[in-house]
Order: sequence, then structure tokens, then C-alpha cells
Amino acid sequence: MAQYYTGVGSRETPPEILKLMTRFAMFVSRNGFILRSGGAIGADQAFEAGAGSRKEIYRPEDATPEALELAAQYHPAWHYMKWYSRRLHGRNAFQVLGKDLNTPSKFVVCWTPDGCTRHNTRKTRTGGTGTAISIASEVAKITVYNMQTVAGLSAVETAIRVFERQFNI
Repeated sequence: MAQYYTGVGSRETPPEILKLMTRFAMFVSRNGFILRSGGAIGADQAFEAGAGSRKEIYRPEDATPEALELAAQYHPAWHYMKWYSRRLHGRNAFQVLGKDLNTPSKFVVCWTPDGCTRHNTRKTRTGGTGTAISIASEVAKITVYNMQTVAGLSAVETAIRVFERQFNI
């Protein structure tokens, strides 16, 4: 059975975090995980670079009415958004729950400026990644490792060290 994880984040993710995201993606891909992401500049592309062919990349045009409906439940300003912005957020449902909206990722790794990890702490500064975080914490009930926080960064760095030992790197 396939195992998925969600790798997303801000376009303003710091360069040193982008490098860690790529290394993390490389190692979890070697261990059978499949990346779910959105192809955006920054964090998404860093994860994608490390994942190789083990990835599902969702684009705004992939968003279905069901995905848009789910995203609308968790975006605080949905009524003010234009069509394309809604589709950007709609694809986040697939990033967390898969194309069938019923196969959750095992976890989310991300970076946002505010370190958000749950729907109830989401703010404007969380940015577009907030919709994925909201769906992960409220619908999928999975852990969000935000690399802007000490705990999230530590978890990712620890995983990388374990994988480096495993692969003798």
C-alpha cells in the first residue's frame, strides 16, 4: 500500500530550509513515500526536487467542485477570493487527502512565516499553506511539522540524520 506525505510551504521559505526540504524528500522517497505537493515556487519545488519520480503534483486546474467545497469550509475569506485563487486553495485538499479526497497523507512537512500547525492558530501570515494545514489538522487529523518551529525543524533534522545513517551517507 502506498504511503503519502504532503510537502508544501511558503514561496518565501528561507534557502537553508529549502535545502533541508529537498534532502528530507530524497530520503523519504527512498523509503517508499510519495510526495503530494503543488508545484509552486519555493517549498513545493524543493520537495519535488528531492522526491524524484515519487510524487503527485496538483495544479489549480485539477481542483474539482468537491475539493473547492472542502477548501471553502476552511478558508476564512473564501467569499472575497477570485476564481483562480479558489482553485489554488482547492488543490490543497488533494495535497492532503489525495485525488479521491479519502486517502490522507501520513503527515505534512511545511514552512510558513508564523509556524502554524493547526487550523485554530491559522492567521493571514500563514498564507496559502494554511488551507493545507487546516485540512490536515481538522479533516485528516494528521501531524503538521512546520519547519519554522523548533519542534518541526528538529523532527525533520532528526529524520534526515536517521536516513543518513541508514544509507551510510
